[in-house]
Amino acid sequence: KNIDKIEFINVSFSYPEINRKIIENMNLTINFKDKIGLVGESGIGKSTLIRLLLRFYDVTSGQILINGIDIKEYSLQDLRQRIGTLEQDTFLFNDSIAANIALGKPKATKEEIVKAAQMAGIHELIISLPEQYDTMMGELQNRLSGGEKQRIGIARVLLVDPDFLVMDEPTSSLDVINEKGLLKTLAEQFENKTWLIVSHRPSSLTGCDRVIKLENKQIYELGGKA
Repeated sequence: KNIDKIEFINVSFSYPEINRKIIENMNLTINFKDKIGLVGESGIGKSTLIRLLLRFYDVTSGQILINGIDIKEYSLQDLRQRIGTLEQDTFLFNDSIAANIALGKPKATKEEIVKAAQMAGIHELIISLPEQYDTMMGELQNRLSGGEKQRIGIARVLLVDPDFLVMDEPTSSLDVINEKGLLKTLAEQFENKTWLIVSHRPSSLTGCDRVIKLENKQIYELGGKA
């Protein structure tokens, strides 16, 4: 079953080592196909929301529900397959490009990997390399631009095909042209998905139909497109 609704109900959270609430009695509802931009000052706790959603931490009080069921009822594997993530910098390891794309789905076929790369707009670059999809990532990492690395990250997410995509400052290391291209790819490939993008750049929020702000430990709706 798809993720139709995610609800944060009276959620409070403080990191165990810091006795200070980052979020307090926060409420937020995310519906199927919502495209949400999350803004707020640096260090205020925007990334914390993602960590709670993926259960890297559990809420101090309150509940997070997916389709009306407490998030703790889902296995971590199930949860993290349903919720895809695109970070500020895509983590690449020293294996083949194919293995890097298939990180979240190790049993993926070559055809599936190629299709994901095509959709992410990175296939042409890969087939221009002498070893193509078997190229090892070691030396290549230093030659790839930030935008190219992020496209490998998008291919990785597309291959898993999650219901919901959370993006944490995915374009912060990119220039304007690369950012525009990356956002266009995301808008096209995730049109029928739900997404949440955390960003401090207004230009990253052009595809959002809701913009929310984290301030004073609460979420505020800012209305339509930024």
